[in-house]
Amino acid sequence: MNGTKNWHVKHTESLGFGGRIADSVAKGMGSWSFIIIQTILVALWMALNLVGFIYHWDVYPFILLNLVFSTQAAYAAPIIMMSQNRQNDRDRMHAEEDYKTNVDAKKEIEALSIILKTIEVEKLDKIIQMIQEMNKVPTK
Repeated sequence: MNGTKNWHVKHTESLGFGGRIADSVAKGMGSWSFIIIQTILVALWMALNLVGFIYHWDVYPFILLNLVFSTQAAYAAPIIMMSQNRQNDRDRMHAEEDYKTNVDAKKEIEALSIILKTIEVEKLDKIIQMIQEMNKVPTK
């Protein structure tokens, strides 16, 4: 790299500890691994409470399990929203960098266009000059 940082590096460096944790939690909760593990744990929870005749820590209709899900949702929603807000910031930063690149490219293309027009005019001038010189030379 030439010393300048791209938008992704700048954004990653700007994240604090809480931001990195929230992004990791949101990424984990949005994965198939999380869904599969949670499904297995819920099925196991229900099975153990239905089969365990002597000791039921959460009898049907599984009020404690519903409380666990409510608590999980209460924490997951704001964490996911924080992560989405950071994603919006990341997208905005990316769009700004793209815009700057496009503006620079446009300026360069305009400069090249002017150079090409100048070259075309010079070539046409030379061609006209050559034709005029050819017309001045008498033929035998």
